[in-house]
Amino acid sequence: MNNKENFKPYIPAEKITPEITVTSVIMGILLAVIFGAANAYLGLRVGMTVSASIPAAVIAMGVIRVVMRKNSILESNVVQTIGSAGESLAAGAIFTLPALFLWAKEGVMDKPDIISITLIALLGGLLGVFFMVPLRNALIVKEHGVLPYPEGTACAEVLLAGEEGGAKASTVFAGMGFAALFKFIIDGLKLVAGEISYTFKGFAGTIGTQIYPAVMSVGYICGARISSYMFAGGVLSWMVIIPLMMLFGADTTLAPGTAPIGTLFAEGGAGALWGTYVRYIGAGALAAGGIISLIKSLPLIVKTFAGAMKSVAGAKGGSTLRTEQDISLKVVLIVIAILTILVWLVPAIPVTLIGAIIVVVFGFFFATVSSRMVGLVGSSNNPVSGMAIATLLITTLILKFTGMAGAAGMQSAIAIGSIICIVSAIAGDTSQDLKTGFLLGATPKKQQIGEILGVIAAAFAIGGTLYLLDTAWGFGGDELAAPQATLMKLIIEGVMEGNLPWSLVLVGVCIAVVVEVVGLPVLPFAIGVYLPVQLNACIMVGGLVRLAMDKMKKPEEEKKEITNDGILFCSGMIAGEGLVGILLAVLAVFGVGEAIDLSAKLGLSPAFMNIGGLVLFAIIVLTVLKFSLWKKRK
Repeated sequence: MNNKENFKPYIPAEKITPEITVTSVIMGILLAVIFGAANAYLGLRVGMTVSASIPAAVIAMGVIRVVMRKNSILESNVVQTIGSAGESLAAGAIFTLPALFLWAKEGVMDKPDIISITLIALLGGLLGVFFMVPLRNALIVKEHGVLPYPEGTACAEVLLAGEEGGAKASTVFAGMGFAALFKFIIDGLKLVAGEISYTFKGFAGTIGTQIYPAVMSVGYICGARISSYMFAGGVLSWMVIIPLMMLFGADTTLAPGTAPIGTLFAEGGAGALWGTYVRYIGAGALAAGGIISLIKSLPLIVKTFAGAMKSVAGAKGGSTLRTEQDISLKVVLIVIAILTILVWLVPAIPVTLIGAIIVVVFGFFFATVSSRMVGLVGSSNNPVSGMAIATLLITTLILKFTGMAGAAGMQSAIAIGSIICIVSAIAGDTSQDLKTGFLLGATPKKQQIGEILGVIAAAFAIGGTLYLLDTAWGFGGDELAAPQATLMKLIIEGVMEGNLPWSLVLVGVCIAVVVEVVGLPVLPFAIGVYLPVQLNACIMVGGLVRLAMDKMKKPEEEKKEITNDGILFCSGMIAGEGLVGILLAVLAVFGVGEAIDLSAKLGLSPAFMNIGGLVLFAIIVLTVLKFSLWKKRK
């Protein structure tokens, strides 16, 4: 299964089975709304969302196979395709749109109405799907075996395990059960720390790891090579850049309105410096990495478009296989043109003609980058907010130079940034779903239609969700910190008022260029610079476990079986943690989250929780070994 020529999907192209049915559409829309609302809450509270593809696939598999007793793997695949769109659209929306509520709270502008939020989410989501359609052949088919698409592959494994039953299914469901238990202990009962960090005495560098089974599982599925690039980027940020800041500039202020470096470190440690300054470096590296990646991908993209254009012009010889049918490129181009005109002309969306052009140019660019990025590190670790930062930097500058400043300029900038952020998130999700379909033998066109249905359902739910959460707690407080949206707000204000730390952004750009020149993959490294080192370290642990599996002195066939069992178990762990993450979000909304928090009730000390976290992390690794390396086989 390492190249396209030798690859055969689970369902052959000549076999036709149910995909888009009344059951799959209704279930998918319900899951899109539920996952969208729950992930909006989670993202606004902690700054991260839970990937919904695998939880949706598990639920679909359970209902369609067990409850309805139907044997239709492609029908389950459509459910997860529609359902996962809700989570991705929520991620794109919550990283940007709450900035409008924050400005309204400060009296800068009126609170956005629910129609504006819905239309921004809807148009951004649809553009994300249609931008991805002509890229499918280049990224999913041509680069099969090159881009792993960890969550898309894991989702396919989950569905196949349910289809084939027996040992495969038991391995997946064991992973789900263990991860659900681990997640509930960490974030539900809060008996152990979910993240452990250590700062060296006399040295400002900080190292640590998260404890979450799903994050470690992404590292196992991606492998040691990609994991190590990400970890190296994190080490550069937290063990080199931050200590150098403290060593040479403890009394220096790098951005207007912020405290000196030494004061920030004394109050919040390395994390405060990372959140205040280093993220700008990461955003610069990410933007430069995206541009480099796009330039390197241009030949393949141009070739793909050329082939598609020939098909539109009536050239014969195009594939008629069911598994290679996309929405017509002619339809795609017409719809993109209509959506662009709507972005410009609809009064509820504060975007000018220049803004609409920016949306199309940057939207396609970041759709391409996002689709490749999730192929490397998965949707859960796709730094959509980093791409939004890069967009906002350029967009706000353009608007300022064209005379659109003040509240109107800031409102337009965040609307453009929101649409592009949603485009990036949906394009990444669509890529993962199409990878799942490619492995299973789904019809791409039907999956793309499913993605559109999911976007429409989630867009109409997200506005009400944001209004509900703002009414209940308000954004920017302890309950809903909205970290990304707050950062977007500061960036726009910084550019409009001319006080953005451009030197930090340019440092990130130069880092990305150096990494590319020495021959390392720049995107995984740039992602590592942007993300917390604790997350990168957890991914690295999974990569090291996979490396140990790959280096075993065993017959190739046995080694392959062990590795695949590990992938199955880790796929289950991603699903289990995702499902419990959704459950905890629902419990928190209903006020049950505090009732089950035992850390304060039992008076657990930070030292006890850290030791407990390390012990639990060791148990997580041991469970992977138990269901792969030490698994009893006939």
